[in-house]
Amino acid sequence: MCLTCGCGSGETHIEGDGTQVHTHADGTTHSHAHGHDHAHDHGHDHSHEHPHDHAHDHVHAPAHGHGPLHYGTGAAGTSAPGMTQARLVQIERDILAKNDGAAQRNRRLLAQRGIFALNLVSSPGSGKTTLLVRTIELIAGRLPVTVIEGDQQTSVDADRIRATGAPALQINTGKGCHLDAEMIHTALDRLAPPPHSVLMIENVGNLVCPAGFDLGEAHKVVVLSVTEGEDKPLKYPDMFYAASLMLLNKADLLPHLRFDVERCIANARRINPSIEIVQLSATTDQGMDEWLAWIERGAAQARAQAD
Repeated sequence: MCLTCGCGSGETHIEGDGTQVHTHADGTTHSHAHGHDHAHDHGHDHSHEHPHDHAHDHVHAPAHGHGPLHYGTGAAGTSAPGMTQARLVQIERDILAKNDGAAQRNRRLLAQRGIFALNLVSSPGSGKTTLLVRTIELIAGRLPVTVIEGDQQTSVDADRIRATGAPALQINTGKGCHLDAEMIHTALDRLAPPPHSVLMIENVGNLVCPAGFDLGEAHKVVVLSVTEGEDKPLKYPDMFYAASLMLLNKADLLPHLRFDVERCIANARRINPSIEIVQLSATTDQGMDEWLAWIERGAAQARAQAD
């Protein structure tokens, strides 16, 4: 179960594999496997190293009924009907331990093979898949790229990736709103990305839950479209805090929008002072050289550490 939104009471399907995993309300899982023997436990990796004020165990109701209601002020940082903050914290700790183990296993495997893994996260409609397709086209011949696609349903995005010639595997999470480390472990086993390559994980479109899930990647890369608004980093701070790089996408549309780039950058660095930022457009190729150079530097470092 995802402690952020309560999702997980459904089945996850990994393309081409008959594996389906049912997740119960308490976070435990069992698989309906046909040819594979991998369990898929929903996990969390909410480190919350940035400051939060979780001093109380109740909803903050403003005086006279005005202003916002804060439901994430308890020790768990979230709320669920009929469950105390202490119980939520215990459940989250149990789930976190399972996901952390799987993520570290993935990270060791990737490091041994010199594979540079990126977890691309964003809200729906940010242009993440279009950006990924263009990235693969431009980097072809320089670095091999393998892709894991995450969506609740359909293989549309994986089909778009495969049209570029890059290997891709679709994971459909059903009612789940994120990928977890066990899903990635199974996908790695099936895809077998080559040594000294790049692995792109396109997560389910969601600026909340994927922020807390360690998949074993080297970096989270958050894609923010200029059509979404400058305040997104402040509204969804966990995502921008967890990311190493923000790609400010669809920059070609700026002349047609009232979007304050400097304000957006300031908001992102208010949450994460060390975050790197690249403005780009997958349509006009603006900023793509800078993005590709960032990937190549990371891939070279991963290769050197493996050697």
